[in-house]
Amino acid sequence: MRSENVELVHFRAAGVSLALRLPPDGLPVVLHWGGDLGELSDEDLVALAANAGPGLQVGLDVPVEVGVVPENGRGWSGRPGLEGHRRGGAAWSPRLGDTRYRIDPVARAVAAEAVDPVAGLALSIRMRLGTSGLVAASAELTNTREDAYDLSRLCVALPVPGAASELLDLAGRWSKERVPQRRAITVGTHLRESRRGRTGADAATVLTAGTAGFGFRTGEVWGAHVGFSGNHVHALERVSEGITLLSGGELLLPGEVSLSQGERYATPEISFAYGAGLDGQAARFHAELRARERHPRSPRPVVLNTWEAVYFDHDLPTLLALADRAAEVGVERFVLDDGWFLGRRDDTAGLGDWVVDTTVWPQGLHPLVRRVREHGMQFGLWFEPEMVSPRSTLAREHPEWIMQPEGRLPFEARHQQVLNLGIDEAWQHIFDAISSLVNEYAIDFIKWDHNRDLLEAGSALTGRAAVHEQTLAVYRLMDALRAAQPSLEIESCSSGGARVDLGVLQRTDRVWASDCIDPLERQQILRWSAQLLPPELVGSHIGAPTSHTTGRTHDLSFRAATALFGHLGIEWDIASATDEERRELAEWIALYKRLRPLLHTGTVVRVDEPGDELFVSGIVAPERDEALFSFAMLARPGSWPPGLARIPGLDAQRRYRVRVVGGSTPLALDGAAPAWCSGEGIVLTGRTLAEAGLPVPPLRAEHAALAHLRALD
Repeated sequence: MRSENVELVHFRAAGVSLALRLPPDGLPVVLHWGGDLGELSDEDLVALAANAGPGLQVGLDVPVEVGVVPENGRGWSGRPGLEGHRRGGAAWSPRLGDTRYRIDPVARAVAAEAVDPVAGLALSIRMRLGTSGLVAASAELTNTREDAYDLSRLCVALPVPGAASELLDLAGRWSKERVPQRRAITVGTHLRESRRGRTGADAATVLTAGTAGFGFRTGEVWGAHVGFSGNHVHALERVSEGITLLSGGELLLPGEVSLSQGERYATPEISFAYGAGLDGQAARFHAELRARERHPRSPRPVVLNTWEAVYFDHDLPTLLALADRAAEVGVERFVLDDGWFLGRRDDTAGLGDWVVDTTVWPQGLHPLVRRVREHGMQFGLWFEPEMVSPRSTLAREHPEWIMQPEGRLPFEARHQQVLNLGIDEAWQHIFDAISSLVNEYAIDFIKWDHNRDLLEAGSALTGRAAVHEQTLAVYRLMDALRAAQPSLEIESCSSGGARVDLGVLQRTDRVWASDCIDPLERQQILRWSAQLLPPELVGSHIGAPTSHTTGRTHDLSFRAATALFGHLGIEWDIASATDEERRELAEWIALYKRLRPLLHTGTVVRVDEPGDELFVSGIVAPERDEALFSFAMLARPGSWPPGLARIPGLDAQRRYRVRVVGGSTPLALDGAAPAWCSGEGIVLTGRTLAEAGLPVPPLRAEHAALAHLRALD
């Protein structure tokens, strides 16, 4: 509808409202983004716009409205959404207007086209409220003048209400990804940048503002995620006038994007998620991902990956025996990891030479693949397509394909450099090499690794920074391989969990959450990976009794009960395991297969209490007729016995039989098992479970128990 020549729109979906003012001489302004406002009449919408106030007053004689790409040219004193210049510094403060809009009420979408004829720029903005309640926004800038325009930043921002007083994002490092960090929102900018050329183990993932004390099931939260696998930025900024903006976009290196006349730059898609608590926010990301056309629909097969079983020691009899044992315990996909290609006896050579090393594999991979197929398993293979070993044939023949600043190579990391896939010939070489192997061995799955940061990642041909082009080239490579082999699945692995974002997940079928599969560490990694990703997209493996990365030793019950809540796999030399260990492992795999329809379609529930010593979390079926909850005792609690934990998310009116599943439940000496841990369990109503709770088993530290709940009516 129109009010004083200004279009007003209101979209609603899944408990979220997005209300916009669309001025004819400016950019879209958000009137409300948050909880559902209900049906609004035209009169109500006009009142909402009036209630939003006259805009920011920053010592100017006119009110200021902050659009979704904030402009200093319209009085905004904070970080501009659009920043750049022409030679000599001209066109550094554009003011976009003469705006045309297209509104699609069915798709709940708005497209805006604005221009600044003096600066010679045209800006397109796209906003959509998805059926999940997730707001997707992006922008595209076009240079309309003859001289080049050097772009420094293009970010999209949405406002957060003043009620938000706390900020949460994630940090981390290799083998300890997605560590939550929380602080108060103050005047100023909380800026999270990734200059690693990949998402990063320390990525913010979802930058979230919330009401005081918000938790998984309490409070209100507003968050942003940048769906891009290269350099990127998340920011939350509060100015002294009280306006708070949540923004995100690609981080552009100096000179990386210079637009000639008619050239365009498009931002990645930024996803903005409002929720009632962190679980409500996470559910929107999960629903959006599950609605994708290419979201995995088949049951997620049990994987055995060979890395922690054999490392670089590839020996056919050993691997054949491993495949045999894998089939016996119920594995459905066998993945040969690093070490199969030319000269790859350790990590100092071979990357880029993607041909089977016949000194180790005189008959190629065919004997192993044949045995894997005979057992009815799929076959997968490890690649690191974006990297090159300086000692490789490829590096010797094409040194100009190595990413570098002018005149020197970057420091090596893991004895490797980065291959510039922005060079057409390099891209084609890698595409042809991978395609040839995929076709020869009918490969079902690629573990796509990426083991170093893109520091000083420039083009030897142009001398310019090239992370932007590299990221887009990687996307094109994945897209082309999938187009050539539509059934091919790809996992995003990057030093473990350093490439976890919605950009790469448009092209892949799961991510490797971390190189650390110690279940104690994985409890936290999986808990916070769930803020963005549903369980079926997160590789979650059962490791050896003693962890490769931490040296801790854990019972199989804890390792398996932890790994169950994801896309289950094995990272362990099970050929050397005992018969009893393989028998127990087979039982856990059978349980996973029985429960994966629930695990991979249900709603993630994380319980705020009792606290850091005990994680209680679960999955509730969409119909709320079934659920699986985990009680993971991470450390010895300060009080004993553990007491009751509330179990939310069920149907309050239904009765549920609660019983233990998943093998033995190791109990402390000074506690008895609750009723649900023995026999036929116990029957309780959903309301009782939510309000009173379920007794926590008196578990030893670093052990877990699983409660399966089934509705009786």
